[in-house]
Amino acid sequence: MNNWIFQVGILIWLLLPTAYLSAQSVADPDFRFVTEHPHYDKGKGPVVLYDEGHNNPFSLKGQYAAFAHVLEADGYRLETHRQTITTETLLNARVFVTVNALYDLGNWDLSTGNVYTDEEVETLYNWVHQHGGALFLITDQTPAAGSVSNLAARFGFNLINGFAQRKDGQPEMFSRVRGNLTANPITDVEGFAIDSIRCWVGTGFLPPPDATIVSSLGKDYDIFLPSEESEMNHPVAASVPKITGIGLANGAILQCGRGRVFLFADAAPFYALLRGIKSTKRGMNHPDATQNAQFLLNIIHWLDKPY
Repeated sequence: MNNWIFQVGILIWLLLPTAYLSAQSVADPDFRFVTEHPHYDKGKGPVVLYDEGHNNPFSLKGQYAAFAHVLEADGYRLETHRQTITTETLLNARVFVTVNALYDLGNWDLSTGNVYTDEEVETLYNWVHQHGGALFLITDQTPAAGSVSNLAARFGFNLINGFAQRKDGQPEMFSRVRGNLTANPITDVEGFAIDSIRCWVGTGFLPPPDATIVSSLGKDYDIFLPSEESEMNHPVAASVPKITGIGLANGAILQCGRGRVFLFADAAPFYALLRGIKSTKRGMNHPDATQNAQFLLNIIHWLDKPY
C-alpha cells in the first residue's frame, strides 16, 4: 500500500504545472487553533459541505487541513463532496464550500473552461436564493478564477481571470488602518473584531451593487492577465497585460434571496502551509496572520445565520 501511495504521489508531482512545482508545500503539522467559546458542542454543529469533486487541489486531509481544524474546533461537522451537485446532495448542508476548483489540472493556459456545469450553477443558486443555503466561494489567481467565473457571475460577481500583485512587492496586509479592510458584518463582530488579515497573491473582482465589500485591492495593486502559464513566473514580463486594482474587491458578502454568499479571491488566508525546503510558513500559521483564523470563523458564522 505504501509503495502504491508513493507511486501515485510521484505521478501527481509529474503532472503538476510548473507554477505549482516552484512552490511545493505541505500542511503545517504543528498548526493549532483553540477557541474558549466554541459556537457549538463538539461535532454537534451544522454540516459544512466541502467540495472535492471538481479538480479541487486543496483537500480537507491535505493542504486545507487547517481549514477543517478551525471549523471543527468550533463544533461544525465537515463533510466532503465528490459528486455532481444536485438538490439532493445539498439537503443536509448548511454551508457549501468550494476552494480553487479548476477546469483542467494539467493546462493553465487560456482560455479557461467552466468547471461547474450550468445545471450545477443553477442548483447552487436556487439552493441559496430560494432555500436559504450559504455558499462560501473561495477562488484564486488564474486559472482558478476563470474556472468558476460562471458560478460567480450567477450571483452577480465579475471575477478577473488574472493574478494580483502589490506594486511595491510588500506583504499583502489588509487592515482598517490601511483602508483596504472595511467595517462590515464579518469584521465588526462584538468581541471578535478583525483589524487586519494577511493575503498572498489571489485576484480581484467587480461585486454586484448590493454586495458589501469586505476587502479591496485599490491603487496599490496591479492585476496581470497572462494568456499562458509561462507568463506567471516572477518577475512578470513587461509584455504581460495588466489592469489597475482600483475599483476591485478581493472579498465581499452578499445577501441573496433567503441565503448568503461570501466570495474571497485568495485561498491562502484559510490554510496553514510549510513551503519549500526552508518550510516557510504561509497562511493562518504566518506571524502576520494572527487574526486569519478568527476571520474564517466570523465568515462561517455569518453564512450560518438563518434567514
